[in-house]
Amino acid sequence: MIELFRQHISTNLPALLKGKLLLAISGGVDSVALARLCVSLGLDVSLAHCNFHLRENHSVVDQKFVEDLAKQLNVPLFVKEFDTIAYANKQKISIQIAARELRYNWFSELLQTQKMDFVLTAHHLDDSIETFIINLCRATGIQGLSGIPVVNNNIIRPLLCFTRDQIMEFMLANDFAWTEDHTNAQDKYLRNNIRHNIIPLLKDLSANFTESFALTQEHLLQSVSLIQDAQRQAFEKVAIKKDHGIYFDIEKTKQLSNPKAYLFEWLHSYGFTAWNDILHLLEHSSSGKVIPGKGYVLLKDRKYLILKKSSALIFEDTKSYIIQNNTHITEPINLSMQSLDTMEMDSCFEKVYIDADKLTMPLIVRTVQSGDRFIPLGMKGTKKVSKFLKDQKIDLFQKKQTWVVISADQIVWVVGHRLDERFKVTNTTNNIIKLETTV
Repeated sequence: MIELFRQHISTNLPALLKGKLLLAISGGVDSVALARLCVSLGLDVSLAHCNFHLRENHSVVDQKFVEDLAKQLNVPLFVKEFDTIAYANKQKISIQIAARELRYNWFSELLQTQKMDFVLTAHHLDDSIETFIINLCRATGIQGLSGIPVVNNNIIRPLLCFTRDQIMEFMLANDFAWTEDHTNAQDKYLRNNIRHNIIPLLKDLSANFTESFALTQEHLLQSVSLIQDAQRQAFEKVAIKKDHGIYFDIEKTKQLSNPKAYLFEWLHSYGFTAWNDILHLLEHSSSGKVIPGKGYVLLKDRKYLILKKSSALIFEDTKSYIIQNNTHITEPINLSMQSLDTMEMDSCFEKVYIDADKLTMPLIVRTVQSGDRFIPLGMKGTKKVSKFLKDQKIDLFQKKQTWVVISADQIVWVVGHRLDERFKVTNTTNNIIKLETTV
C-alpha cells in the first residue's frame, strides 16, 4: 500500500510533497495508518489530537496512545482538550456538531499560528459510501450524493481512493497498533448502522460494489461540474448582487428550463429547505411574502426574489438621535446640517433645502414607526409613510432601514426619499437649512 499511496500523492496531490501538513489523528486505525504512510514518504507532517472528554477513561487512553506514537514516529504533536458538552449546551447544538466545530476551528487556528499549509484527515472510500447513503436518506441533491471531496479548501483527504479493507490489511501486515473506539460497534448511530448492516449486504450482492461505487461517484462529480457551469451562466443572466443581497429577476428565472433546480443550486447553501414554497413564491405569492433559511430570508418584492441575511429584515433601532444646526452626525447615518443664504437647484432627495424658520430645534432622527404620516412634497393631504414607501416600490428590507427627520413631532424629511411639503423653501423664506446624507 505504501507504493500505491506514493503514486497517488505524486500523481493527484503533489502539493503534499512540499507542503507543511497537519494530520488529524484520533488513535483509530484510519488516522494511524495515514500517519505512518505520510512518515514513510518523508512528508513534513505534524499530528493534531483532540480530546473531547466524551468517553471517560477511553479519551485518556487515546491521548496517551497518540503521544507515544508521535514520539515513536519522531513528529511534532499538538493536543487540545475540550469541554464538548458545555460547548454544545451553550451553542444549543448536538454533541457531534459541537465536536466538529471545535475540531476544525482549532485546526484552522493551528494552520495560522504554525504557518502550515493543509489539514489531512483519514476519510476513506467506505466513509464516502456511508455519506452517500446517509445523504440519499436525507433527499439531498446531486452534490450530497457525490461523496466526500478529496480537497475542500485547505482540507485534504489522501485516503479517499482506498478502502477500509486495504487500510486494515496494511496495518495488520505490519503489525501496527491502534486504539478502538467502542462506540463504533454500537448500531444506535446511523452511520454505524449503515457500516455494519447495509454496506456488507451491498458488497454481498455485488462482488465489485466498491469499485463500481468509486466509478459512479467519479461520474457524479463530472455531472456536478457540468451543473456548476450551467448554474453560473444562468446566475449571470437572472441575478444581480447589490445592497448586501442578491436580487433574482422573477420573469427571467421563470424562463429557465427548470427554475426549481436552479433555485436549489443557488439557495441550498443558505439553509433553505422549503423548495415547493420557494417555487410557489416564484409563481403565485404576492409581494412581501418571506421564506426563512438558516440565517437568511428570501423575500418576494414585485419583480425580484431578494436574498438577504435575516438581520436585514428584523432591523430595529428604537433610539432617537439629535442633530443641531451646522453639525454633522455619523450615527445612525451620516447626516449633515448647514445654514445657507441661497438654495442650490437640485431635485435629488439625498439632500433637501428647508425653511429654517419653520423648524423647532433640535431635530430628531429615528426609524419609521407605525402610523407615521407626512405631506409628501407636491401633495396637499397627509399620507402614511409606509404607504408612500410602498408606492415608491421600496422593498421590505429598505423600509426597515428608512430614517425620518422630526421637528416637534412632525416629519420634515423621509431621508433619501421625500421632503415634507410644510417645510419647503418658498419665495418668503429668509433662512435656509440644507440637510444632506453622505456615504
